Amino acid sequence: MASLIEELVTVLKEETVVYEELIPVAHSKTPVIVENNLEKLQAITEREQELVDRITHLENKRMRVVKNIAIVLGKHETQIKSKDIIESLVREPETQKQIQILHDQLRNTIQQLIEINNRNKSLINQSLEMIEFNMNFIQSTRMAPGNNNYTRGAVNMNMAAPNPQTRAFDAKR
Repeated sequence: MASLIEELVTVLKEETVVYEELIPVAHSKTPVIVENNLEKLQAITEREQELVDRITHLENKRMRVVKNIAIVLGKHETQIKSKDIIESLVREPETQKQIQILHDQLRNTIQQLIEINNRNKSLINQSLEMIEFNMNFIQSTRMAPGNNNYTRGAVNMNMAAPNPQTRAFDAKR
């Protein structure tokens, strides 16, 4: 069991390091989203994907280790939690404390990433709403050409239906 715990500690440390590398990358996306710089955003996303791939590899490794620890503790792999592993180390208080610290550190780092990603998601949604607004505005100006030229006699101008040739949707198709 000691070697499994050592492996778990190693994996948790590595995961924490990679997640901490991800924080500045996620932070760097915010101004790029605001600037609407797609080239920089793509570069950042590629870097992010590299880190996520590393995290996925480490997470799979961690799950294998936890599965083996569960077998040793006589529990089913889906029923074991970090708390159970920490409690099982009552005779090894230093290792118990180390795993608790790593667990808390990893949880806090992930929470920071969630907050940053939620902010970036909100910015992207706002950007998409602005794009949709602009597209609707452009489409509405195409629908009624000539109606945006105001003169003294604008009241007397013919306000007929939009030109059928410029409609965006043709019901016959």
